[in-house]
Amino acid sequence: MAAYELSVSVKTQYLPEQSEPARDHYVFAYTITIKNTGTVASQLISRHWVIVDANNGKQEVRGLGVVGHQPLLQPGEQFEYSSGTQMATPQGSMLGEYFCVAEDGHRFEAAIPEFVLSLPRTLH
Repeated sequence: MAAYELSVSVKTQYLPEQSEPARDHYVFAYTITIKNTGTVASQLISRHWVIVDANNGKQEVRGLGVVGHQPLLQPGEQFEYSSGTQMATPQGSMLGEYFCVAEDGHRFEAAIPEFVLSLPRTLH
């Protein structure tokens, strides 16, 4: 039986050189690894993100592909990319899903688990 599954892992980083805390402008980068853990080759077609800051300000982002690509992943293959976002608070979170189409035409969503964006803790 065919299994349609992409697993998603995320690494985040605060970018102090692009941020202006005095102006409530915080920039974060994230690197995402998408792995086809199913049994059918599948293509990532589009994305949907929900970005929430610490004031409950919410941005939704929808678009085709990721960083200009619509990767087709064979079972076991992975695709990694980096992107970024900006927020008005030093902390927030992101989650979403990728919309995918398998080689056999089956459509499915791959969940992007919620992850936190936060300034690194500093000790004084």
